Amino acid sequence: MHTETEKQTLSLSFEFFPPHSDAANLRLWRSVERLAPLNPSFVSVTYGAGGATRERTMAAITAIKDRARLNIAGHLTCVGASKEETLDVARAYAKIGVKRIVALRGDPPKGESHFTPHPDGFASAAELVAGLKAAGDFDISVAAYPEKHPEAISLQADIENLKRKVDAGASQAITQFFFDNEDFLRFRDQAVQAGIGVPIIPGILPVENFEKMIRFAKMCQATVPEWMHKAFGNAQTQEEVETLSTALATEMCDNLMHEGVRHLHFYTLNNPDLTYNICRGLGVPVNGFAAQNGLVA
Repeated sequence: MHTETEKQTLSLSFEFFPPHSDAANLRLWRSVERLAPLNPSFVSVTYGAGGATRERTMAAITAIKDRARLNIAGHLTCVGASKEETLDVARAYAKIGVKRIVALRGDPPKGESHFTPHPDGFASAAELVAGLKAAGDFDISVAAYPEKHPEAISLQADIENLKRKVDAGASQAITQFFFDNEDFLRFRDQAVQAGIGVPIIPGILPVENFEKMIRFAKMCQATVPEWMHKAFGNAQTQEEVETLSTALATEMCDNLMHEGVRHLHFYTLNNPDLTYNICRGLGVPVNGFAAQNGLVA
């Protein structure tokens, strides 16, 4: 069990993606309503390759900021846009009061296997961070990969790339999801040894659908341990899957907290219930203000 001080010092963030339909919009808002009472330090909204979701992302950010009054981060990528076009998005975020950005190189557009920089664009996340810092007073988060980025030649090379992003002005790094805490802890130690002094925040993916998660993991080359295949293979119903997922993720987060982690970032996939139950299992209190204002589960 954790002390009251540990519970109070634990901070949370939740990632959502922009809706593509009216039904998805309702799901997003239900996710925000469900998780807002957990008092996240910020929430973020993803941004598709080449700005594919630019308008939807901006609309979702504006709605969450205005209606839920949450501290919000906008994602931004280098894909398919010039430097000026990319910075225009950042300026649009700033115009509505959003100064926190998750800066990513971004995945290649659908149908392309490799990232190709726009002729007038940022060639890397480190360049994007530097451009953002020059353009305004942004609080910038970047990505980190405990098992290395799929395109990196080695973990050490990937850590060196993370250091370039931090040296360019990033104030924290959020990791790709992982299922073995040792991978995260080893990576955190190596980052510190490389002179990276900013917080490295573990990214947590609650498993709602095991087969879908396997596809995600394959794309980003995240290891899914054999015992997870067996455990989820034995789950007969969706209720059993969700019970197992909640128990495993809660134990994982509890262990990370014992290892000094004080911030957890959840990839919600706009399905809030598992994240909510995990956080409540960790002893995260419900915010009375949010409940009184209709933002309650």
